[in-house]
Order: sequence, then C-alpha cells, then structure tokens
Amino acid sequence: MSLSLLLFFIQFLSLSLQQFPRPCTTPDVLRSKRCCPVWPGDGSVCGSLSGRGLCQDVTVSDLPNGPQYPHSGLDDRERWPLVFYNQTCQCAGNYMGFDCGECKFGYFGANCGERRESVRRNIFQLSVSERQRFISYLNLAKTTISPDYVIVTGTYAQMNNGSVPMFADISVYDLFVWMHYYVSHDAQLGGPGNVWADIDFAHQSAAFLPWHRVYLLFWEHEIRKLTGDFNFTIPYWDWRDAQDCQVCTDELMGARSPLNPNLISPSSLFSSWKVICSQAEVYNQREVLCDGSPEGPLQRNPGNHDRKRVPRLPTSADVESVLSLTDYETDLMDRRANMSFRNTLEGFASPESGLAVTGQSLMHNSIHAYMNGSMSSVQGSANDPIFLLHHAFVDSIFEQWLRRHQPPRTQYPTANAPIGHNDGYYMVPFIPLYRNGDYFLSSKALGYEYAYLQDPSQRFVQEFLTPYLERVRQIWRWLLAAGILGAAVVGIIAALIAVMCRRRTKRRKLYEERQPLLNSSEEEGSTSYQTTL
Repeated sequence: MSLSLLLFFIQFLSLSLQQFPRPCTTPDVLRSKRCCPVWPGDGSVCGSLSGRGLCQDVTVSDLPNGPQYPHSGLDDRERWPLVFYNQTCQCAGNYMGFDCGECKFGYFGANCGERRESVRRNIFQLSVSERQRFISYLNLAKTTISPDYVIVTGTYAQMNNGSVPMFADISVYDLFVWMHYYVSHDAQLGGPGNVWADIDFAHQSAAFLPWHRVYLLFWEHEIRKLTGDFNFTIPYWDWRDAQDCQVCTDELMGARSPLNPNLISPSSLFSSWKVICSQAEVYNQREVLCDGSPEGPLQRNPGNHDRKRVPRLPTSADVESVLSLTDYETDLMDRRANMSFRNTLEGFASPESGLAVTGQSLMHNSIHAYMNGSMSSVQGSANDPIFLLHHAFVDSIFEQWLRRHQPPRTQYPTANAPIGHNDGYYMVPFIPLYRNGDYFLSSKALGYEYAYLQDPSQRFVQEFLTPYLERVRQIWRWLLAAGILGAAVVGIIAALIAVMCRRRTKRRKLYEERQPLLNSSEEEGSTSYQTTL
C-alpha cells in the first residue's frame, strides 16, 4: 500500500459520528460544554470554511414527558445532551457528523452529492463468501479498538463537572453494545441499589423503532469505514414461522456447544467472544456505570426458555395482524398501550388482539427471550451478533407499516410520552444530535431498502441474479481454466476422431478396389448369384 493511500485511510478513519468523540473528552471541552471539533478537511470548526456547518447552541424540547419517570436533574441522560454539551456542530445540506465531515445516510462522495440506495438482504440469500465476509467483519469490529470514540465510565458529577474526565477505550463492536446498555440502564438515584428501573430511552415507548433504526444505520456505517467495503449492508433473519434458531449454525452465528449447552460451539469464532455490560445488578449496587471490561463468554441456549413466557415464535399471521394496526402509538404510550403498532411489534401486546399483556414476551421480545442467554437481557442484548439480524428484520416490519399506512408526522407523539420518547427529544447517546420524530419516515429516504420489499424484478436481481453473479465472480478463474481445459480435451478428441475417420475411409477405398460390389444390372440378369448364396 502506498504512503498516500495509507494517509488517506488514516484521515478517513479519523472522521466520526458517535457519542463522545475523542476531541470532545478533554477537561477544557467538558468544562466549556462546547463539542465543536475542527474538520481536518479545511482546518475550520465544523468545516465552516467549506460551508459544512456551524457551532451552535443546542436547543432541547421543553414539552412535558409522561409520568413514568417523576425525577429531575438526577440522570445525565435527561434533556440530552445538555449535561455534557450545550454547543455542537449543526451541519448543513447533506453533511453529517460531530465535525460535519461525513455524509448523511444515503449520500456519498467528496461533497455528499451522490445519492445511492443500499439493499439489506436475507442472510440465507447470501453466498458462502458473503456470509464468511460478514462474520469476518463482525470479528474485526470486535477485535479493533475504535480510533475515534470512547465510552464514559462515570457521571458528570463524578467527573467533578468535567475537571476529571472518566472515559475508556472500546472496540468498534463493543461501542455499540455499550450504547445499547447506556440508553437503557436504570437511573441511579444515590446510594447502593437505589435505582429507578422504570426508565428506558430506547424501549417501551414510541422511540423504540426510530432509535433502533438510527442505531443500525450507524453500526452499518462504522463497519463500512472499518473495512473500506462501502457496499456492506446488515443482513436480516426472517424469523416468521421459524421452528428453531435457524441462524445458530457454525457456518453462521454459532451452533450450541456439545460441552456446555449454554455456550457457543468451539467450531465458531463467536465462542471466543467476551461480553460486556451484562451485570446490571452489580452496577446498581456499586453505583457505577459499565466500563466495558470483559465479563465472561457469550451465552446462548435457544429453545430452553420459559415456555409460559414465550409459548411460540412469531408467525407470518402474527406479523400480518401487527401490520393491520393503524395507530402507531396509543393512550399511555408505554408497555401498557392497547392497539398500538409499536407496542404490539415490540412484544408487550398480543398480535392477535392488540391488547397489552403481562407475563409474556411476544413478537420482537420473544426472539430475545427465546435465545435464553446474553440476548435475553435488555442492557446486554447487543453482545450477541444475532441482535443485528433480528433488529434488521424488525426494522423491515416497521418499514412495511410505514409504506402501507403512510402516517403523517403528527402520528408520532410530541408530548407526554415517557422521558426520551417525544418527537423532539434527542436520541441518547448520539452526538451529533438526532430527533426521534425525524426518523419516523421511510427507509428509502435514508438510502436503504430490504430485498423482500422490492418489486418482483428488483427482487429477482437482488435475491437470485446478484448471488449467482457473485458466485460466478468468485470462481471465474476456475471457470476459465475449466473452459480452456475442456476446449483442449474437445480439440484432442476431435483430432483423434478425424484421424480415425481418415483411416477408415482409406481402408474402405482399398477394400472397394479389391472386391467391387455387384451392380444392379448384374443382379437382375444373373440367377447364379442367388443360387450360389
């Protein structure tokens, strides 16, 4: 690799999108609460000289939240991100990123002017090499320290209002595990075990689907940056009517270990993975945040779950029933909501009746509980890579509902939803900032599509022709060699046949000269020929 190409990749990887970018974790920045880094492309704050963005005050919504979280000023995630930063880069046009150095979802190119639509495909429609590539990307992300982001390991108060930064390095994959933990962890109210558990900025209310949509988009984007493969998309597992964990094979996400049913098969590289952020009770007792330290092997025991809690996995009929619900969110706007598309898809209401139920995990929740391991805990569920396949398919159901009902923005609640879920609330813990309601829109507007939602001609290309061409591309050298060898063999055989034919013709001519056949006039005029025979 040339020096110029290496410098290009170093510069490219220095751009970032996520929470707590390294330039915003110094004591000076934390005390000033001004997270407006310089864009390396032109050396100006937020790329202002290139018209990319400006450093501006953050204005948060003052509309009331629901009664589920009655406290104020106790949790760093309240009125996000004002506890940490009250100024950030506000990007213009198609630019995005904490320094406005990136392109919005679906846009590419030096000036973010190229529009492109990526297609997420069924993992079983991927070729063998595509599956292997996906798994290798996961492992690369798991074993590569993020060059751009760090995680916070203490509260702003514990940092003495920013004077003593408390951050830690983390791998690219574990960064997203930590983000899922941070957005859903219990609020610590002071004192060992004194927590408020009825709080979650990404689950059990309206933001569940938009938050995870942005989460997957960022995860996808980081893998592209890490690998340089800008055609990469997250595959999905279509679990409708599944009778077992179809993706739990060593070829894919890891089979069950024959030595311990709670662990992954030693034949799978996932058996060596260590989980983080999986000990919620320990953190609560110690009054600490997860610091990203390894906590043991990845666990999974699909099917050996509480059958009363998850009587069966979702069916095609269940999905269709959920899609028939016309209201995105209803009444209490939490896990007790009835006839709510969001609540029913999330799994707190029956897909058959649309009514909220207790003591059961349905739809989205049922897949988590069915896995009966790391994935069955909300805060640590992203440790299991099946999380990505699962949530990609959940997102595709959300997309189906948006296309079928075409709801106006006003269907998304603007006020009185649980804290973190109103339309104007900024998603925790993303920096740059993204409002929940801004992602209550079709995936096509965000530059991606699902293969099974395409029209028939596009589906044929994506699900059949593209994999076939990919296989051909992978083995074209062998095909070429086989073609040359085959042509040579055919040529040799043809030559042998030609030689044999020449010899036979030559023999026939010699025979004709020695014993000529009787002509017809001789046969007709001679009776001795018949008599002799």
